[in-house]
Amino acid sequence: MSIRKKLFGDKAFYAMVLGVAVPIIIQNGITNFVSLLDNIMVGRVGTEQMSGIAIVNQLLLVFNLAIFGAISGAGIFGAQFFGCGNHKGVRQTFRFKLYICAAIVLLGVLIFLCGGERLILLYLHGEGNEAALEATLGFGRQYLLVMLIGLLPFTVEEIYASTLRECGETKLPMIAGVVAVCVNLVLNYLLIFGKLGFPKLGVVGAAAATVVSRYVQAAIIILWTHTHADRMPFIVGVYREWKIPGQLAGNIIAKGMPLMVNEILWAAGTAALNQCYSMRGLEAVAALNISSTISNLFNIVFMAMGSAISIIVGQLLGAGKMEEARDTDTKLIAFSVFSCLVLGGIMFLASPFFPRLYNTTDTVRTLAMRLLQVAACCMPIWAFMHSTYFTLRTGGKTIVTFLFDSVFLWAVTTPVAFVLSRYTGLPIIPLYLSCQLLDLIKCAIGFVLVKKGVWVNNIVAAD
Repeated sequence: MSIRKKLFGDKAFYAMVLGVAVPIIIQNGITNFVSLLDNIMVGRVGTEQMSGIAIVNQLLLVFNLAIFGAISGAGIFGAQFFGCGNHKGVRQTFRFKLYICAAIVLLGVLIFLCGGERLILLYLHGEGNEAALEATLGFGRQYLLVMLIGLLPFTVEEIYASTLRECGETKLPMIAGVVAVCVNLVLNYLLIFGKLGFPKLGVVGAAAATVVSRYVQAAIIILWTHTHADRMPFIVGVYREWKIPGQLAGNIIAKGMPLMVNEILWAAGTAALNQCYSMRGLEAVAALNISSTISNLFNIVFMAMGSAISIIVGQLLGAGKMEEARDTDTKLIAFSVFSCLVLGGIMFLASPFFPRLYNTTDTVRTLAMRLLQVAACCMPIWAFMHSTYFTLRTGGKTIVTFLFDSVFLWAVTTPVAFVLSRYTGLPIIPLYLSCQLLDLIKCAIGFVLVKKGVWVNNIVAAD
């Protein structure tokens, strides 16, 4: 087979891929675009407010990814069950998600209520600006307390939306996401700045807008699912009983628990990595917040392609079409990398303009621009790494992905960042670049494992 035929599909192939990926890209794109606008709105208020929210959102990312990991662990079974037409299996994986996510919500609320302030303090460094550090802590504390109200609707929405996607319904979560971000955007404008008679609440207004939008999004998805049981048969009788077959629960735990632990450790590792970057002061924290918010807007393509790999390749594996799954996976990985080469170039060229939207210092703007340029150059690397990770995960190789992802982060990247941030005078830009280039090692490992085909498995045949 020629390289061209191996890496590139025909029009029908890309129509199928885009049918799955585009709704996810649109939903994530709108969400991240509104997050960017939110970030700019808060950034117009002040650097301390922006930094306080950025720190809390970094901490909440650990919770969000714990939910994502728990859902994804069951989701690899859900996609394959749907692929072989087993709606009862999908229903049981949905129930499993409810159980595990309820436990995570309770634990998360407890941790943030009891230790939230101490966690925020880990990111506050710098001499001679105690007033700014104290203000950042106060804004972060206010934002966190309101955001806790939104953990429950966020979790329920993710459980429903992920199951819908596993069953091939990607448009409804997109529509719900669009409505939610519009609500969030409007309420942000009204509540942050106190427009049209609304109170001027600043960071509290930003949090309140997010919470309300999450309830709206959850309501849309839940109501649609229960009123379209003909299209989503798994929802019929889903709450009539709460039993899950022991063998299935054991299989989900065996395959899914490493995935959930991986997501938690990865998010915690990312938080630890950013804590190392924060050793360079509040200006570094602010610049990283700006660059990461903008980067997330461009990263939506390879993130969506990871979800597409889970859905498309997962269904092929569940249907027993192993060779087609391998061929499709190769083309999906190539599509993700080539797309991100183009997007990375666009982001590099646009990097000088985005930081000018923020009401902050020239130093922060310059740092943000340089960080964006580093991220733009790394985007194809992240695309390949992300695609190989989802490929391995789709085939049930969750122990391998655990080692590949979070263990690598804690064993290699974070220790390097810790040493460089505390025992050298390396500025934030080369420090950040050094840590990102370590991902090349993961790309090499992912390439070998995917090429060997260790992930080509039907994990639901026995169930």
